[in-house]
Amino acid sequence: MKAKPDRQAILDFLRDLRDNNSRDWFEANRSRYEAARGTFVELLGDLIDGFASVDDIGGVTVKECMFRINRDLRFSNDKTPYKTAMTALLGRGGRKSTGRSYYFHIEPDGQSMLAGGLWDPSPAQLTKMRHALGEDAGPFRKIIAKPDFVGCFGALSGEALKTAPQGYAKDHPDIDLLRMKQFMAIHQLPDSQVCSGDLIPHALKVFKAMRPFEEYIEDALS
Repeated sequence: MKAKPDRQAILDFLRDLRDNNSRDWFEANRSRYEAARGTFVELLGDLIDGFASVDDIGGVTVKECMFRINRDLRFSNDKTPYKTAMTALLGRGGRKSTGRSYYFHIEPDGQSMLAGGLWDPSPAQLTKMRHALGEDAGPFRKIIAKPDFVGCFGALSGEALKTAPQGYAKDHPDIDLLRMKQFMAIHQLPDSQVCSGDLIPHALKVFKAMRPFEEYIEDALS
């Protein structure tokens, strides 16, 4: 019988890494990292294997989807060398996907999440999204009001302008959406869910509820 992966070990390692984020500590605990990474790789593989029920992501591999744990320090004031989460992006092209994609994030103390949407849109992308919503926000509102979307994500997440964006009236009927600078669907995962036996089925259910949201954004940007 196949041994159950120790997902708690992922959380424990990442929690300790958060408190000891240095190369010396990491090297001294590399065996713990390799074990935690191996469990995450297995978990991600199981998620990819079941993803046909959600979307066609083109046969991507775990390696193509998984992000490195090393942080890019070139343009950051924060010089801690490692991320304190294990993350992946599932979509055509894996972590380099430019179309529909689904974000998988494991981090201790209730910070794990399943997410998607526009997190850091370019000015051109934001202009296209606002144009689509300004023309007719009805289809988008229907998507984010669906019971499965509300059940999984609550409501649309993201930062917003304090006033109307340039080119739109302050009394536009959809000004609440037009002020958005990000368009995110976020489903938080408690540690107990990460360690539970139904994590993969749960993640697939959540990502399936996200797909119409992803399709709308992809169409708006095309």
